[in-house]
Amino acid sequence: MISQNEIKQYVSDILKEMSAGGTLNLSGSEPKSVKRPNEPSHQDCLPDILNIDLSEVINVPNPHNLEALKAIKKLTPARIGVGRAGTRYLTETMLRFRADHALAMDAVFTDVPEDWIKANNLPKFKTKCENKDSFLTRPDLGRRFDKEEADKIKNLVGSQNKVVAFVADGLSTTAVTANAIDALRAMTEGLKSSSITPSPPFFVKYGRVGSEDSISQITEAEVVVCFIGERPGLITAESMSAYLCYKAYLDIPESKRTVVSNIHKGGTPAVEAGSYVSDLVKMMLEKKASGLDLKL
Repeated sequence: MISQNEIKQYVSDILKEMSAGGTLNLSGSEPKSVKRPNEPSHQDCLPDILNIDLSEVINVPNPHNLEALKAIKKLTPARIGVGRAGTRYLTETMLRFRADHALAMDAVFTDVPEDWIKANNLPKFKTKCENKDSFLTRPDLGRRFDKEEADKIKNLVGSQNKVVAFVADGLSTTAVTANAIDALRAMTEGLKSSSITPSPPFFVKYGRVGSEDSISQITEAEVVVCFIGERPGLITAESMSAYLCYKAYLDIPESKRTVVSNIHKGGTPAVEAGSYVSDLVKMMLEKKASGLDLKL
């Protein structure tokens, strides 16, 4: 029969081994910590799930054509060949799914950092939305400005600019902070090469795509460009779009807009997209049209 003192000793040995990261010894002798050669420490056992390249992971046991599966996975970020455990996802697959979902939620519900706005010298304006909740539940308020904000925008831009460009947070703050500045700079350089100087760029908090219609009427600009974060998915939370419109007005048909979408490192790079946007702006000024009316 094991005595009370022996039980206490066993518990003490277990606790020592747990804190030391060694192997457990329940034989009653003095425990020894054993570490195999090249064995990773416990801090190294769980790599950041987001740093794993899914295109390199093959979880299907004995695939019929391994090379073909590898080639397909290289062509798409979709979750192909993730394998299963019975009727369920593998743990690794589920963890990655949850991590990507968390990134998408953060992109929607967090605000663009004030430090980022200040660091990029972007004057900030706000739509009629008072907070994130009203922004998500009242899209109409995200398209309008009260008189005080409208006057501030008009004072910044003036009435002589043909082109007005701004950044709106939209539905992904992550997309904006990752891509907007590079796209803005590339667009500006492209326009200046054709002797077109856009107005000073600015930031619109709680802005929807339709906020460019209000800004167009406030500034009387010919072309308005809105760089905005798009609704994130489970592939990326960094997708931004650029919406361009020629002489927009309130409640303009969506067919009058021109859009450059999927601006992110896995789609169209921000610099490339900004350069293309500058070409579109030049074409709109020349043909005085946008959307379906613009014959590319």
